Amino acid sequence: MLHLLGAGSIVVALAIMALKYWAFLVTGSVALYSDALESIVNLVAAVAALLAINFSSRPADRNHPFGHHKAEYLSAVLEGSLIVVAALLIFREAYDAFVTPRTIEDFGLGMAISAAATALNGGWSALLIRRGRALRSPALVADGWHLLTDVMTSVGVIAGLVLAAVTGLTVLDPTLAVAVACYILWSGSKIVLSSMSGLLDEAADADIQARIRAAIQRSGDGALEAHDVRTRQAGRAIFIEFHLVVPGTMTVNEAHGICDRLEDALEAEIEGSEVVIHVEPEYKAKNRSTGAIPL
Repeated sequence: MLHLLGAGSIVVALAIMALKYWAFLVTGSVALYSDALESIVNLVAAVAALLAINFSSRPADRNHPFGHHKAEYLSAVLEGSLIVVAALLIFREAYDAFVTPRTIEDFGLGMAISAAATALNGGWSALLIRRGRALRSPALVADGWHLLTDVMTSVGVIAGLVLAAVTGLTVLDPTLAVAVACYILWSGSKIVLSSMSGLLDEAADADIQARIRAAIQRSGDGALEAHDVRTRQAGRAIFIEFHLVVPGTMTVNEAHGICDRLEDALEAEIEGSEVVIHVEPEYKAKNRSTGAIPL
């Protein structure tokens, strides 16, 4: 599924880029040029996301014993950086349009083409965000949010150009381009910061952590408590570690059986989880104020 969505993003990006550039050629609008330029970034980002998904799907090996999951975060960082580059190019084109005002031509056809590209973009971005979250793919989610910012800027450009056509104020065209550039700079920085959190081993979100604690409590019969539960998220994988306190008289075989049961329960509850359990005797127990889970 991930590979199909990644390949689909490339096809959609090519179609949207062609439509938006056509709209720019028809009208000569610098605002539509800025919209088309961001679509080039969309295409590059879609290719980077597909490569990252392919690489992150590789199994763990001797040099990468924890897998290759973080490759998707690198793709998201690249995508955010490309958005910043696009914004700088738009600023330059807008400056030229302020210095040498341009007349918008063939307005109706240009708007129709741009609206068609925006509708296609909107549908695909919603699909990527929804499926990316379900599959826990940072690359797909980042690509979806990037496309959604493209949709929002396109809507703003179309509305602004309609206003420019009605009022006759040609200065609105480069002004809109500057607004687009500022907005995508902001969105690009958000994508980069979010991806950096993943590269720095950010903990799983609160909902997942609550599910982990509930699964431990349900399946820890025979043990006394679990404490020091830690998580880190790396792409689609979630690494879970905790200490399991058992009676001092329990055999290694019995404790191992409880650990196997807990691992199976957590892996069933949290898809893609990797579980490590450290067994301790009862004198290592902690009180509930430390966040320990009674069993």
